[in-house]
Amino acid sequence: MIYFDNAATGGFKPQAAISAAVSVIKYLSANPGRSGHRLAVTGAKIVENARELIGENFNADPFRVVFTKNCTEALNTAIFGTLKPKRHVITTVFEHNSVLRPLGFLQARGDITLDAVAPDKDGDIISAIKEKITDDTYLIVSTAISNVTGLTLPIEKIGELAKDRNLLFIVDGAQAGGHINIDMKKSNISALCLAGHKGMGGIMGSGILILSDETEVSPLIHGGTGTETFNMIQPKDYPERLEAGTLNLPAIAALLEGFRYVSGNVERIGKILTEKTERLIDGLKDIDGVKLYSTPNAGGIVSFSLENLSSSAAEELLNSEYDVAVRGGFHCAPLTHKFLKTDKDGLIRASLSPQNSGREEDYFLSAIRKMSKN
Repeated sequence: MIYFDNAATGGFKPQAAISAAVSVIKYLSANPGRSGHRLAVTGAKIVENARELIGENFNADPFRVVFTKNCTEALNTAIFGTLKPKRHVITTVFEHNSVLRPLGFLQARGDITLDAVAPDKDGDIISAIKEKITDDTYLIVSTAISNVTGLTLPIEKIGELAKDRNLLFIVDGAQAGGHINIDMKKSNISALCLAGHKGMGGIMGSGILILSDETEVSPLIHGGTGTETFNMIQPKDYPERLEAGTLNLPAIAALLEGFRYVSGNVERIGKILTEKTERLIDGLKDIDGVKLYSTPNAGGIVSFSLENLSSSAAEELLNSEYDVAVRGGFHCAPLTHKFLKTDKDGLIRASLSPQNSGREEDYFLSAIRKMSKN
């Protein structure tokens, strides 16, 4: 099968990442940081090495690199853990439900007021954010790259605005990690949430929450940490404060090796994906009945619609007749589809990895040409 669903989870895993996960499962069935024997110590060292690698690449303190099971858990921890009741939050129409649902829950409960802003006709979203800031605003939440269109948002400018207004800034980096370089300090990010199983080269079960030196987060989950056993309150020190319970060591080991493979090549990966999306977009432009919603981007995402087929029907036909994996529908991003006016039939999303070939793109374009004539 041709795999064009990398925005959901990365299809290519470096061999070192696969071997690391298998080795931990086979030979290292010990709980990292919970015991003093050599297996537990070895596991703890793997976790420590992963923290250091991630901290170094995102310009953050390794002790403020927190492991979660996915980016959704990281976002929930950051959003709920920084809540200031009866205050105002600004987000964007490009957010995934992993941002919108926690914020929607808090709004429905009466804990916050919420504005979701859209860019103006010139694509400027900074002005829209500025207009919504009030004396009650305490938080801006924004994605770095839209999971629907691949649009890259200006997180450095948003971060600068947040810093000037003394606001917290949470970034959903699920589609950005491993595709673009993100500097926590340069972008004034309070909390960066990442998916280890997408562009970072890891496997499912790995998420990351990175906190700035100034950001304090209340725990979402309370429990054992292997430290301060007689303290009935969750420890204050990071990362233990936010890592109750057993960590997913196989996933963290895979993330360590996967991100080692990726981390030195992020700019190159982004350039490759921009070129690949440009090639696919250029091919789709020449097909009757196709409407495009993406421009070339480092996220590797190309979304479009077909005049004669719904996105779900096109997805099924590509799967059953052409052996191509894409995603149709609404991509867990309802406000994006309302903004794009695609909330009836959704969009077909082809999301590429650097390993996808030009031959695969050509085959995909041939399939779309045939489908557009049905």
